[in-house]
Amino acid sequence: MHPTTPSSPPNSDSARLGAVLLAGGTATRMGGAPKCLLEIDGVPLVRQQACALLDCGLWPVNVVLGHHGERVATALHGLPVQQVHHPRFAEGQASSLRAGLASLPDGLSGVLVALADMPMIGQPEIAALLHAWSQRPDHADMLVPQPHGRPGNPVLFTPRVRLDLLQNQGDFGGRQWQAAHPESVWRWPTNNAHYQMDLDSPDDLEQFSAATGLTPRWPQTTPPPSEPIQQGH
Repeated sequence: MHPTTPSSPPNSDSARLGAVLLAGGTATRMGGAPKCLLEIDGVPLVRQQACALLDCGLWPVNVVLGHHGERVATALHGLPVQQVHHPRFAEGQASSLRAGLASLPDGLSGVLVALADMPMIGQPEIAALLHAWSQRPDHADMLVPQPHGRPGNPVLFTPRVRLDLLQNQGDFGGRQWQAAHPESVWRWPTNNAHYQMDLDSPDDLEQFSAATGLTPRWPQTTPPPSEPIQQGH
């Protein structure tokens, strides 16, 4: 799968693209278990994705923590990422997204937003997105991968979109921005189904294992969804 530490530091040529990795959701459909701590080959998903982003030269990489934030922070130990502790994570993904975007420095030419529960997003997928972004149409303020005609993740967007998202409140996130500005969205066609694979529920785990032959496992410190889970942070 992905390395447990980045193979190289970010370089100056790509430093103008930053990243937000959302890793603090309440995981309601997974019974409250922190999905991003699922392990493949012994590596938590959140660490796999953080390493992939760093390996592709994105900088800074800011990880938004909320639900089980201390456990997720431990999984990131030793990585040069900024941990953004968001106490209002229960308000939903749009709130966490705003927290991540607000934590980024000014002057970036673009932002990539990734979800920490996507097990097949690695360095090749991030690199392909960045290449597509460099060739996007002039009208495009947001790039959304679209494998087999369905929208996927991660997404990239310009400072204009970042500002719009920060200025809105409530449940206004990336999907709502796309609906409000369809003329500014480039739905990048790709055959890579990895951009659609996420692990939201126990059924997703079974389907993922059947499709890939990989078996995500819960760390020993985290009981599976069928068992009681403490909701402390």
